[in-house]
Amino acid sequence: MRFLGINAVFHDPAAALVVDGRIVAAAEEERFSRRKHGKQAVPFSAWEQPGQAARWCLEQAGLTAADLDAVGFSYDPALVEPGLAGHDPSGEELRTEFARRAPKFLASELPGLDQEKVWFVRHHVAHAASAALAGLAGDSAVLVADGRGESTSYLAGEYRDGRFKELAAQKLPHSLGLFYEDLTEHLGFARSSDEYKVMALASYGEPVHLDYLRERVHATEDGGFRTRAIDWCALAPRCSPGEELTRRHADLASSVQRVLEEVLLDLARWLYDRTGQQTLTLAGGIALNCVANTRLHAESPFESVWIQPAAGDAGTALGAALQLAADAGERIEPMSEAALGREWTDDELESILQKAKLDYERPADVSDAVAEALADDQIVAWFQGRAEFGPRALGHRSLLAHPGRAGNLERLNDVKGREQFRPVAPMVLEDRAAEIFSRGPLPSPYMLFVHDVAEAWRERLPAVTHVDGTARVQTVDPAVDPRTGRVLSEFAQRTGLPVVVNTSLNTAGRPMVDSPRDALECFGSAPVDVLALGPFVVRRHRNR
Repeated sequence: MRFLGINAVFHDPAAALVVDGRIVAAAEEERFSRRKHGKQAVPFSAWEQPGQAARWCLEQAGLTAADLDAVGFSYDPALVEPGLAGHDPSGEELRTEFARRAPKFLASELPGLDQEKVWFVRHHVAHAASAALAGLAGDSAVLVADGRGESTSYLAGEYRDGRFKELAAQKLPHSLGLFYEDLTEHLGFARSSDEYKVMALASYGEPVHLDYLRERVHATEDGGFRTRAIDWCALAPRCSPGEELTRRHADLASSVQRVLEEVLLDLARWLYDRTGQQTLTLAGGIALNCVANTRLHAESPFESVWIQPAAGDAGTALGAALQLAADAGERIEPMSEAALGREWTDDELESILQKAKLDYERPADVSDAVAEALADDQIVAWFQGRAEFGPRALGHRSLLAHPGRAGNLERLNDVKGREQFRPVAPMVLEDRAAEIFSRGPLPSPYMLFVHDVAEAWRERLPAVTHVDGTARVQTVDPAVDPRTGRVLSEFAQRTGLPVVVNTSLNTAGRPMVDSPRDALECFGSAPVDVLALGPFVVRRHRNR
């Protein structure tokens, strides 16, 4: 059977296709539209249908909209309880009306689609399905936390034999995601977008406001939690976008991060006691908080924690399709990798380079050529295979650099035009990871946990070791990604380091590069030394 999933309501519009229980394709609309998170300046225009992503998913499988058995839309307007959110009632009304009309909108985007085949899937159930049904462990407990769904902000339960059992939910206005978003905005960042910056900033401070915050944000005995209004200005001055942050802001970020972790641990312990499951799967925007994820892995009673790489709202497109497939009795094939997006053949890539009238070469081994460039301290734009689904660059649309040069952190942040307090991540050979990184789970292919960097390696890997001695690790299995694995092996042969810097191939405010044209535009505008486009290499003249 053929199921298309759609996310289109809050942000990160996306589409995903599941055929006979197998995930065939998934992509965010921003990769096509080049509008990050699907947002524009016009109010409510973020609620765009992912028409380009959906059409591509169907093309990838050789299908038309008429071939679909059903379409899952990851928001159910019938579940909205007006007034619960406590703010922006006109926006809520418009959002609900938009969702009600989704079948008509989708039919206009996908010719041949029968509107009667569009089914609404509860937002947090779509999140839960995206993790538990795609997970590798079969039955599992599942915890979903984000800003909000229709009228809730949290869902906990378990999947057994593909069937979901709800055990707890939290109604709005109580929301861990909105709590974190409020701080994000207070610090001058974009809410529902820049929360990862708060997580990075937290490492520079101390949690000095715990007593105050614990009174206002805490778990309850029924498996939920409570959040009360917070006087942010009493804790640290409000920042305008781009305004310099101080130690007071870092201390506040550290305090909020710590309280979030504590509440999540309480919720996980409650869920473990109710289910007895050994695996915890996570989804929702809060599941992108790598520091909290590692505490759940290290301190919760669960033996393992698994997180779907597109854990934010984009992933609800995948979850909606998977949930419909499971409801239809389909056996779901576990998700084996995040490379679910677009790709181009070598001939197509060469044709694009020729049309661009660029000097390029095709080395005997592109991985060896890139490893040599990295060892020479050059920055490499690495464009290979299918694009990743989700917000993390995982060796398909990446910027690579030498991790042993401390100045490369500042250099890469300058290339990308972003704040200097933000870390970059290490990509490491899977079989070498344990000698360098600890505390977080290994392997860690999706860059969703932080790991402690061993003392003996911190001076050797200064570019990827954060101020608190941790790193957000991605392990690479050469059997899964042989070309990237070979870059790491060849770089290790030259430098003794089985690690390279990996950060997303984009600049500030722009979506991650997806197409060859995007890659050429980024290479042309940013101070990057080498572009590796499939087997081809384009070099920039270097002034030494």
